Amino acid sequence: MIKTKAYAALGAKEALGLFEFERRDVGEDDVLIDILYCGICHSDVHQVRDEWGGSTFPMVPGHEIFGTVSKIGTAVSKFKEGDHVGVGCFVDSCRECSACKDGEEQYCEKFSVYTYNAFEKDGKTPTQGGYSTKIVVDQNYILRVPSSIKPEEAAPLLCAGITLYSPLMKFGCEQGKKVGIVGLGGLGHMGVKIAAAMGARVTVFSHTEKKKEDSKRLGAEEFISGLDEKKAENLEGGFDLIIDTVSARHDINLYLNLLRRDGTMILVGVPDGPHEVQAFPLIAGRRRLAGSLIGGIKETQEMLDFCGEHGIGADVEVIQPKQINEAYKRIVNSDVRYRFVIDLADLSGS
Repeated sequence: MIKTKAYAALGAKEALGLFEFERRDVGEDDVLIDILYCGICHSDVHQVRDEWGGSTFPMVPGHEIFGTVSKIGTAVSKFKEGDHVGVGCFVDSCRECSACKDGEEQYCEKFSVYTYNAFEKDGKTPTQGGYSTKIVVDQNYILRVPSSIKPEEAAPLLCAGITLYSPLMKFGCEQGKKVGIVGLGGLGHMGVKIAAAMGARVTVFSHTEKKKEDSKRLGAEEFISGLDEKKAENLEGGFDLIIDTVSARHDINLYLNLLRRDGTMILVGVPDGPHEVQAFPLIAGRRRLAGSLIGGIKETQEMLDFCGEHGIGADVEVIQPKQINEAYKRIVNSDVRYRFVIDLADLSGS
């Protein structure tokens, strides 16, 4: 077993603190990764605080992992020691269902083994995430990170990046398309960057004017704050795609009316309650309301390669492990531009 240092939550009401546990030994298909950086996703906060229910403790969060390969199993052929690699939201799946065979492991019909707050295939061994010094993962669930992306900026691509890349690809973002991004946070800012790199004309919708200059810097052509019925009337039928990243309840019908005929609105944010959806905006324009999770291993690798080719990384604020609890408070208050990333070097040396 491999001794590992981490920051963990011991209970839903407790602050994260130093924690030691053991990773499994490196099997023939496994890769041992020394973790250098791990992004903080808002879903980490939800799960640590058991806001979605079903959380298990102790919990080491983190599924935006960047590191280097330090050891490989005897059957590993995809990686070698020293490679820059990433690990995202899941570390295994059934490998047998139609979703897995189609390279859509994130929609595994039997079970996806999530990177943390889950159990390995044996149903007994808890998975622990990337707020730690090391992780052992099967080679088939590891991503290669292009050297053109800064390590700290690469980490959030493993969740925030693929969460936006996947629906943009699936629903036809391309040169000249009009794309709306609702919410300019950790997810939204990646949507702006990626859609703009795909050649789309991007509009950002935000509830205040605070991020107007940022939106232009990130690649948006237009910025609209405080969308209401009056503003929406002037924009009706203007968008091919709208991706909604907001994790709070709001009126999505305003945005549905902005879609062109056969346009699509995709939800990637998870609010704390149901949206109210009116039928007429969908019926009137043969519009679609869809959802999207992350991406499979193949698509996630495509996303990383795309970002490497276009010089795209996340906008990050690098913190030390001892700052994690304060970072959680700031995330809840939307006080980060645009992703916290933990530098694990001090933890490795402690």
